[in-house]
Amino acid sequence: MTDTTLTTAPDRLLDRWEETPRPTTAEQWLARAQEVADILAADAVERDRANAAPFHEVQLLKNAGLVTALGPTAHGGAGLRWDVVLKIVRIIARADGSIGQLLGYHYLWAWAVRLVGTEPQIAAVEELYTANNLFFGGAVNPRDGDLEIVEDGDQLVFNGRKSFSTGGRVADLTVLEGVLRETHIFAIVPTAQEGIVFAGDWDNLGQRLTESGAVEITDVRVDWAGAAGFVDKVYQPLVYNTLNVPALQAVFNNFYLGIAEGALDTAVAYTREHTRAWPYGGENKERGIEEFYILEGYGELASKVWADAALIDRIDQEISDVLHAPREELTERRRGEVAVRIAAAKLRIIDDGLAVATKIFELTGARATANKVGLDIYWRNLRTHSLHDPVPYKKREVGTFVLRNEIPQPTWYS
Repeated sequence: MTDTTLTTAPDRLLDRWEETPRPTTAEQWLARAQEVADILAADAVERDRANAAPFHEVQLLKNAGLVTALGPTAHGGAGLRWDVVLKIVRIIARADGSIGQLLGYHYLWAWAVRLVGTEPQIAAVEELYTANNLFFGGAVNPRDGDLEIVEDGDQLVFNGRKSFSTGGRVADLTVLEGVLRETHIFAIVPTAQEGIVFAGDWDNLGQRLTESGAVEITDVRVDWAGAAGFVDKVYQPLVYNTLNVPALQAVFNNFYLGIAEGALDTAVAYTREHTRAWPYGGENKERGIEEFYILEGYGELASKVWADAALIDRIDQEISDVLHAPREELTERRRGEVAVRIAAAKLRIIDDGLAVATKIFELTGARATANKVGLDIYWRNLRTHSLHDPVPYKKREVGTFVLRNEIPQPTWYS
């Protein structure tokens, strides 16, 4: 750990862009993301072990301007496309998978009003979060029971509990989803209120800094005007509304890829400096980087990661084109084709990412299992989140499309 990290001297790092001009191009924003990643990487292992709520980490994202990367330029945002912000998620996840997930989920929830909201709602929410540099979390877990909504005049009242709420205590705004008379309703509310109480109980194997614990919702009120996509209390459906799952799964692909890339980069650096040749195999190599099995192993892992990156880049361009096109133009067929390709990429990066996160121990050597090295963090992070929804169902979606030319029906997970 360096002398100046988020753990040892957060203020010095949080203020580093105070006198620096904001980036103006996609390339400059990616470079800014790399600056943030370099800061996060310096003490990622220590922060993971501490398992504290990532207030400093989120403030770092805010101060760097990454939180408003999708926001309109008219309100101070970067106005970037989705293919660019997905690369930002990937860059951050190379250094810290938890913070990559938090940022990716934030982007999805920041776009949620575009997915389901009316034009006035879109304008209001995007101005609110962009102008005020606000961070999103989401109390939306489909495997739990829905929040209950009741009407009280011109207001909706939300009650219930969610066992997972990514963003939790570090979020400024929270997305709620509940049911009123069998109709699902999304709303965005301020996190800091008496009716939203986080359990602070997220203590899992990996992705430990995502603030994904339980939340209790008690009498949280929202004006009917804030019910996303409703006009005069009637929902206005579009195929575009169902892009929430493909967009979120594209976020998954990128922080999975970032974790795999981070694992490979860290292992390579360790091997170059520390891994020794095996003296009993008859090869008589002087250094670990000359060992044939180490060269072969890294060649195999790099080819997997590079191939996955090429596939994910291509598919990110597709989902970006769809997300930025006029909402009324999206067809069910096009939505389904994009969802299948995102699922196919997810299959590859989970398999290959877990292979990378496991194989690196064989290539770095026994001493690399020391806790201070921290190679375990990559497997733990990827293994934890890749269980979000069963991979066999993604395989079935792809197989059904290939064999029967059928697209997946939109659900909470497809």
